[in-house]
Amino acid sequence: MISDSGGKMEKHDELLVALRKVIRAIDLHSKQLERQVGLTGPQLLVMRAITRFNGAMVKEIADHTNLSPATITSILDRLQSRELVLRQRCTEDKRKVGVYLTDAGIKALQAAPQMLQEHFIRRFDDLKDWEQSLLVSSMQRLAAMMNAEQLDASPLLEIGQVDKPKL
Repeated sequence: MISDSGGKMEKHDELLVALRKVIRAIDLHSKQLERQVGLTGPQLLVMRAITRFNGAMVKEIADHTNLSPATITSILDRLQSRELVLRQRCTEDKRKVGVYLTDAGIKALQAAPQMLQEHFIRRFDDLKDWEQSLLVSSMQRLAAMMNAEQLDASPLLEIGQVDKPKL
């Protein structure tokens, strides 16, 4: 790559450009998803997790998506206000509340396009083991260099705030 001054771009600049391209691709896909079905990536991820369990509990959804229970609760509040999910108290144990998709939620999920990470996973799976390991270790090192190891993150390619927990 050539820099603006005509010389060769520094390695750190090349890395930052590549990182910005990844961020931009994720941002564009996220906006397209919201325009097409009116759902954010995290909302779609939570709805898909709900379908994996019969009467999903918040903790199960949180564990499955690698998001905090507070974040899941905030996302569920938004989905419930749009009548896409239903929370129902368990008849055997009143402390437990199961989460279900409504008919509208099922339709919205069926209408949703493939998520960006599904395309990514297919291509990642085509790589050799050593290439996969190299990419994983490089990204983990990059996250550490950016002091991002402790951030709440799911295996979801999504830009911006997932959902702010209510205080």
